[in-house]
Amino acid sequence: MLVQHPDASEILKSTFGFDAFRPGQAEIVEAVASGKNVLAIMPTGGGKSLCFQLPALLRDGVTVVISPLIALMRDQVRGLREAGVEAGALTSGNTPEETDAVWAGLEARTLKLLYLAPERLASGGTERLLSQAGVSLIAVDEAHCVSQWGHDFRPDYLRIGALRRALNVPIAAFTATADAETRAEICQRLFDDATPETFLHGFDRPNLTLAFEAKNQPRQQILSFAAARKGQSGIVYCGTRAKTETLAQALREAGHSACHYHGGMEADDRRHVEGRFNSEDGLVVCATIAFGMGVDKPDIRWVAHADLPKSIEAYYQEIGRAGRDGAPADTLTLFGPDDIRFRRQQIDEGLAPPDRKSADHARLNALLGLAEAQGCRRKVLLGYFGDAIEDCGNCDLCANPPDLFDASVAVQKALSAILRTGEYFGAGHLIDILVGITTDKVRQRGHDDLPTFGIGTEFDKRGWQAVFRQMMGRDLVRPDPERHGALRMTEAARPILRGEATITLRRDSIAKAPRRPAVKMLVSEEDAPLMSALKAKRRALAEAARVPAYVIFTDKTLIEMAETRPDTLDAMARISGVGAKKLERYGADFLGVITGDAPEPLHPARRALAGRDAGDLFDRLMEISQELQRGDDGTGKYLSVTHSTLRKIAERRPDNLDSMARIAGMGDQKVDRFGEAFLDVLREAG
Repeated sequence: MLVQHPDASEILKSTFGFDAFRPGQAEIVEAVASGKNVLAIMPTGGGKSLCFQLPALLRDGVTVVISPLIALMRDQVRGLREAGVEAGALTSGNTPEETDAVWAGLEARTLKLLYLAPERLASGGTERLLSQAGVSLIAVDEAHCVSQWGHDFRPDYLRIGALRRALNVPIAAFTATADAETRAEICQRLFDDATPETFLHGFDRPNLTLAFEAKNQPRQQILSFAAARKGQSGIVYCGTRAKTETLAQALREAGHSACHYHGGMEADDRRHVEGRFNSEDGLVVCATIAFGMGVDKPDIRWVAHADLPKSIEAYYQEIGRAGRDGAPADTLTLFGPDDIRFRRQQIDEGLAPPDRKSADHARLNALLGLAEAQGCRRKVLLGYFGDAIEDCGNCDLCANPPDLFDASVAVQKALSAILRTGEYFGAGHLIDILVGITTDKVRQRGHDDLPTFGIGTEFDKRGWQAVFRQMMGRDLVRPDPERHGALRMTEAARPILRGEATITLRRDSIAKAPRRPAVKMLVSEEDAPLMSALKAKRRALAEAARVPAYVIFTDKTLIEMAETRPDTLDAMARISGVGAKKLERYGADFLGVITGDAPEPLHPARRALAGRDAGDLFDRLMEISQELQRGDDGTGKYLSVTHSTLRKIAERRPDNLDSMARIAGMGDQKVDRFGEAFLDVLREAG
């Protein structure tokens, strides 16, 4: 493509009003303008949009911008048009006049930037439209959405690579958060594994103060944080829709201007909140992550997380909405046992394959490592993305270094308990062993005879929970999705177990370990991973059948399965809510989740007796009938008894040969061959 303007600096000043590029922008603009495939990782607030908007003005033709949020597209189009740039968007939020203007600009070849949502690529007409529009460049905003390893995967982003091949034009992809794994998938999906010119311009936002706190009266913690910043614009991210509403109300009662925002609100109500936030000073929005990538307000002075985010990528993206103007801004993230359990359940109840679930558990471990960091928090955060810095002096741990101690012996005890129980149990059971609590589960499995039983009395249960949490934060152990949350040791733990390496942990985290939550759990902590796996199976079956989940089995039924762990179809049939039809349809599926193996299929006549005493009788009668098929000596005429006849005998329990002969399917010959032996079985059963 021809370059229309040799001097990008001139357009930077005349169109965008800036005297100079921000660090890193100039070389990205040059690479994009010259038609190279580009992947740029830039911190939020680093000026990503200019890196594709300015090259669009340097190149002939139209630049197509794929962006995931209508509100963000409309804001950027509005800003470009104010600056005199011909730009438009084709979205579901367009007025007829806006759409007509876009079509006219494309036809006249005057439009320089066309914004599209990724969902629009599913339409066959879109590719035909773009093939005739003189497209010279595709810009992909929030490119991490193409990665299934990223924190905000959008399936329609997978169509962008095919669009690039169809139009035969370069791609410039931009994101603020992408670890090495996510960057590799971006290259695979967008550039067909070709290596784009990559710009990694650091992730550091030195103007943001970073802080984490363990939950201790969390509502009051948020209110105190907001009170110290009264009159400043802020966002409080919440884990549930209900919490956005109750926390916004509490903030209003404390004298703040506050409102809530979540995906369950009407579209007009959401737009009203977005409008207020962009125009009002000092408004606090309590929101779920639905209040996300469209937030472009430069003077947000603080972001708080009332609940633990999903991952480090999500955390960094969300705090990145503060201080986009470069001025100081504060962040606070609260975390507690409930958050960690909730995030584990989200992973376990999902429909992803085991390797993906394992990777997601590792990502959550990395977030716990950030929450339980032992030194400069920013150094840990940026190290996750491959960035290295000196201590920042602008985080809570630089201001107040944590109390550390040599925890090598304690960690060795925990790892030994994991190995001696076959890596088949979660933290709750392992802690019972270490502390020396003789529960039914410990006694039934003989774990009170282990050398590790009772050797961990230096900590109470809450203290050991904090130790295990920090071990997960150091990625020494991970929950195994295929073993329903049982902790498995990673390679990083082996040198510590062998005494070849030492490890320090935070004493303050153990001393201040929060008490067991008052929240009523459906099942015990030990049974929660299996409950999640059962719910995931129920969800998959319900989606396939297009019925509500409770039609398959109710929560009450799944709770009983998780707690009793039936290991045969007979045991499954004794679970409340598992009738004959549901046992036939779903029994094997759920038994496979619990035991890890598909059960041997049962004949329909035997399955009808599942869970009943008659089932055991049927099995014994079947054994006898097979033994006597050729008579006592094995040389007689072949005779057999059908499954349906055996079922009738097991149910009716005849007590003499005459009664036996009257059962359909029996007769004199079969009574002579099998009768006495069958009666012996029935008498033994009482």
